[in-house]
Amino acid sequence: MPDTGQYEESNTTNTGDRLFLTASVIGIAAISFGLGAFVVLAEVPPYQSLKNAWRAGTALWEQRTKYTDVERLDFWSPARTEQTGVTIHDQDKAQAGLTLYSSGDGPHAVLIDMDGNIVHEWRMPFSAIHDETSPIPNPQKDEFMHWHTAKMAPDGNLIVQYTAAGDTPYGYGMAKIDRNSKPIWKYLGTAHHDFSIADDGRVYALTQEFRFNTYPNRKQLRPPRLDDFAVILSPDGKEIKRVSILDALIKSNYANMVDFTPYFANEDILHTNTIQLIDDKTAANFAYGKAGDVVLSFRDLGIIAVLDMDAEKITWATRGPWLGQHDPDVLPNGEILLFDNQGQFADPDAGFSRILQIDPQTNAITWQYKGNADQKFDSNIRADQQRLPNGNTLITESSGGRLLEVTDSGEIVWEFHNPIRRDDPDNPGKKLVPVVSQAERISDARADLFRTTAPASNTGTSNAGEAQ
Repeated sequence: MPDTGQYEESNTTNTGDRLFLTASVIGIAAISFGLGAFVVLAEVPPYQSLKNAWRAGTALWEQRTKYTDVERLDFWSPARTEQTGVTIHDQDKAQAGLTLYSSGDGPHAVLIDMDGNIVHEWRMPFSAIHDETSPIPNPQKDEFMHWHTAKMAPDGNLIVQYTAAGDTPYGYGMAKIDRNSKPIWKYLGTAHHDFSIADDGRVYALTQEFRFNTYPNRKQLRPPRLDDFAVILSPDGKEIKRVSILDALIKSNYANMVDFTPYFANEDILHTNTIQLIDDKTAANFAYGKAGDVVLSFRDLGIIAVLDMDAEKITWATRGPWLGQHDPDVLPNGEILLFDNQGQFADPDAGFSRILQIDPQTNAITWQYKGNADQKFDSNIRADQQRLPNGNTLITESSGGRLLEVTDSGEIVWEFHNPIRRDDPDNPGKKLVPVVSQAERISDARADLFRTTAPASNTGTSNAGEAQ
């Protein structure tokens, strides 16, 4: 018989060595984890570096796993109806004009007439303007972006803002483009959400960046923190002024409002989603701001505020009966019109959104629009509205991919459904519709610039792009 004693002894020794090595590795890992947890929780140096590394790794993992299919981005929502294009049009009651809107299916905007026919369309991907001066060295693919906001300048050209999915900062910049979708200027600061165009061509916009500063007696404002800035761009797109909004709030009489930052803010403390320039017309009857100031909306704090761009200070701020609000607009009578995304609780069957008109001196609701069981009205994020010259209100119900114009009595006199559809990868047989982030009815001289040319397509938008 062969002698196996030496083999058995050697095998036992190897097994013991492996067990010892495994136990040592587990022990070292446990000690390292414990030390790391102690360093972070006790905020012992270098806790900030460890925290930053952890968050960066988590963000990269989420980007690589959650943002792989365009249809799974929050730029798309379940289609609530098979209807597309214009479904309601009361010519006697609706405000005549052209309607400009941007859509979540890509970096483009469409101008339609009151019957839903395409009058003009603009398309320009971010890759056409990106260069080495951008703070975003490796931007997302073009199909993972869209124009969150597109507005027509007084000269008829378009100013657009690029928003991406899966990146932070998520604002990629802005551009002014001509009727042929060629860039006139570009601004590659991390502009996001909204902007306002002054009569002289200057642009008031929002940017964001990570900051690592701290504030005395406010340990909850821990770095790294995504902070917002109000910037002024010259008519040719050059940055000429930049104000930290959080700094302006902290040094104001309203600083204590920031102490109620919600747990889900995820270091995006303010989440500023609106900037509206107060001009001479709106300043005349508005008690809380002067021409040149800007109105801001801090979604997660539920705050509407006025920022004095010269003094770099918040001069007025308020909360009210709204939740997750967007687009506060100061009206000529001094009241504020806003989109209340999630504050309609009285009738859930009608949807959770509503439009509110507020007297800022009392916070009283002077007018509102909400849905009903037959016409549900619900956009949990995004959305905006515009008070029209005839007194009606054009509403962008973003999550539903719908635009509607309502009278003072709440009657819908014009309705449009985004015609783009795609298959829902998670629900076979169901369709998705891209969000309509923002819309504008153009009923002034700018509309005449486009009525003199032939339509960009002989197919109405009620059919174009359907069931893609």
